Amino acid sequence: MSKLKIAVMVHSLRMGLEKGLEWTAAMGVPGVHIAIQPGFSPQDMDLAARKQFKRHLDDMGLELSAICAWGGGVDLGEPEGLEKNIEAGKQLLTFAADLECGIWQGHCGIMPSDKSDPKWGRFVASFQELCSHGEKVGARLAIETGPESPEVLLEMIEEVGSSSLKVNYDPANLILWKAKYMQQAGEPYDREKAFADFKPVEGVKILGKHIIHTHAKDAKVFPDIGRKEVPLGEGWIDWPKYVENLRSVGYKGYFAIEREVGENPAADIKKAIDYLRTL
Repeated sequence: MSKLKIAVMVHSLRMGLEKGLEWTAAMGVPGVHIAIQPGFSPQDMDLAARKQFKRHLDDMGLELSAICAWGGGVDLGEPEGLEKNIEAGKQLLTFAADLECGIWQGHCGIMPSDKSDPKWGRFVASFQELCSHGEKVGARLAIETGPESPEVLLEMIEEVGSSSLKVNYDPANLILWKAKYMQQAGEPYDREKAFADFKPVEGVKILGKHIIHTHAKDAKVFPDIGRKEVPLGEGWIDWPKYVENLRSVGYKGYFAIEREVGENPAADIKKAIDYLRTL
C-alpha cells in the first residue's frame, strides 16, 4: 500500500516561513502548506516573485500542497464587504495558480442549513463568481470542513455546480465545531449524537470525490475543560479508519499537519510526521 503524502502547515511551527521550510525539508517531508502572511501574498509578490518562490521550493525538494487564507472573519453569506471579499478571493485563486499548486484552502463563513435563508443564496452566488474565475485561471477553492455538517457542505457544492469548488477535509474541526454549537445551545455534550450529526470520520464518504486536501489534526472534548485540539493520535479521530475512508473514495492528496495550539508545536508536528508514516 502506498505511503501517505505528508505536508506541514508551516505557520504551525511558529518559526517563520524560511526556517519553517528548512525544518520541513530536514524532516524529509515533501509538502508544505503555507498561509498568506506579510511577504507571501498576492499583494507582496508579482508574477516573477511567485515563479522565483516556486523554484526555491523545488530547490529545497518541497512541493506546495495548498495556500491557506481566510482562517476566520470572512463570511461570503453576509452582504457587508462582499464585493471586496470576492475580489480578494479571485486574487488568491490566481496566486495559487501562479504558484502551481492550484489550491486555496480556507474558511468562508458559516452556511445555513435552511436553503430559504437569504445567506444561502448569497453563498451560492459568491462561490459561483469565485469559481468562474478559478476555472479560468486553473485553481480551486477547498472549503474547510467544520462549521457545517458534511451533508450541508455537499448541498452547497452541488448547487454551485463548479469544478473549482472543492473540500479541505479537517476531521478535528467537525468535533470542535459541533461541540461549540452544543455548548452555545446549553446542551450537555453527547459524543454519540455529535458524531452522528457531523461525522468527523464517516463524512469522508459523503463528500468523497470533492475532497482535494486534508488537514491532519486531532481533537476531543474533555468533561472539565471542554473542546480542545490535541496532538495527532491523542484525540478521537480514528486515523487508520480515516485514511481507509479517504483511500476508498480515491483520495491521493496531501495530509497537511496542522497544530494550532500547544507549547512545543515543532515537537508535536514531529510526532505527527512519525505517526502518519506508520499509516
